[in-house]
Amino acid sequence: MPLYPSLYQINTRVWLQELADRLGRAATLADIPDPFLDQVAAQGFDYVWFLGLWQTGQAGRQVSLSHPEWLREFEATLPGFTEADVSGSPFAVTGYTLHQDFGREADLLGLKERLKARGLKLLVDFVPNHTAPDHPWVAQHPEFYVHGSEADLEREPHNYRRVETPSGSLILACGRDPYFAGWPDTFQLNYRHPGFREAMAQELLKLAEIADGVRCDMAMLILPEIFQRTWGERSLPTDGSPPVDEPFWPETIGRVKAKNPGFIFMAEVYWDLEWTLMQQGFDYCYDKKLYDRLLSKDAAEVRGHLWADPAYQNRLARFMENHDEPRAAHDFPNLVHQGAAVITYLTPGLRFFHEGQLEGRRVKVSMHLGRRPEEPVDLVLWEFYQKLLDCLKRPEVRQGRWQLLEIRPAWDGNPTWEHFVAYAWEGEAGQRLLVTVNYGPTQGQCHVAWPFGDIKGEQVTLKDLMSEARYEWEGDALLYRGLYVDLPAWGFHVFAW
Repeated sequence: MPLYPSLYQINTRVWLQELADRLGRAATLADIPDPFLDQVAAQGFDYVWFLGLWQTGQAGRQVSLSHPEWLREFEATLPGFTEADVSGSPFAVTGYTLHQDFGREADLLGLKERLKARGLKLLVDFVPNHTAPDHPWVAQHPEFYVHGSEADLEREPHNYRRVETPSGSLILACGRDPYFAGWPDTFQLNYRHPGFREAMAQELLKLAEIADGVRCDMAMLILPEIFQRTWGERSLPTDGSPPVDEPFWPETIGRVKAKNPGFIFMAEVYWDLEWTLMQQGFDYCYDKKLYDRLLSKDAAEVRGHLWADPAYQNRLARFMENHDEPRAAHDFPNLVHQGAAVITYLTPGLRFFHEGQLEGRRVKVSMHLGRRPEEPVDLVLWEFYQKLLDCLKRPEVRQGRWQLLEIRPAWDGNPTWEHFVAYAWEGEAGQRLLVTVNYGPTQGQCHVAWPFGDIKGEQVTLKDLMSEARYEWEGDALLYRGLYVDLPAWGFHVFAW
């Protein structure tokens, strides 16, 4: 596996529904065409994240159908919306077995083998914070959950629900983070209960036999300091078990990796806790900061973020969109989109793409829906991304050394240099790439400090891999003044020589 792999995320239910429409019958994982997998491999991806593979239940779906705000969103998003389009959230899991709509367990194992034959690895979901209301543990092990009181239910009906179990009527907390109301289609798991922690570790150990890695939903919520701040005394085990306050991730990740050393953990994480989770064993953490800085069109903040320690940056998952964020083609105008993508994906870390992003889809579809609207392919973005994916296949970009480059004014009194971001790659066999982006709203000029010192007395030919541009430079001039760059608003070069 390369040092800087690429990941392709697929909304399994929606994608299989479109395949079923073409086939004229229900589609399972076994029906995913080999040519599609061939294309994903040919585009240079290393991991495929099939989102939403696991079994969900009717309780979660009924919540989805009864939530007025969600229903308004569904109707606004999906022409011809009907209740049949509501599948329920894939994060309201009733068990880590393949959803019955997607085939048999053998179909999942067969998909993994077909991916493996093409050099691809399978990433799946893990939802550590909560389960669906009809998960078997609610009836069999209610002590695994955070409980509430009658007063809690009366005061916060959006955060607690009454449920009937063989143990009697109980009030359980809905899964939540400390800053928002609870997710009404979930119940909150209790990480201070020792028996539950072992049960959850066993779930991950089973996934290590099925897949090559997990994306952990809201992974920071179960850090002891976050968990106890959110739940306080309500998190004391109700069955008298001694509360556990040690972090869950380090020991559990260690156990999983002892069983499957190549298994990777990717964290959805916010609140400046990326490094904390890396230290606890995560291989990759979401880089929401870079995304936010690009969305705000702040080149100086982008440069500042990219000055971070390489040991940190190498383990960030860089993205332009995912199932939680708006579509990139919706939020980034086309030219801005391309400049932002060059910055995002030609920096170190895991390169994270969302199915439909390459085609320029603009409509974000709720995770509660099993269908999405038809959209035309944006051919300009499609062609751009094919060139960018070709750049990401280069050995220096997958395995090489990366460095952020100094930017200097082109001349006194010209402030446009502040909009530039530039960096270089160098491979073990001498392959080199130099990237410059004018991430600003006006044409700009700058000098980029030249990073390689072995061109004295030579003629240097720079070929832009993203266009037909080609430039000749004297090596001595590059070493003395740097590379002079003049680019239109949001323009970029990806130079090789």
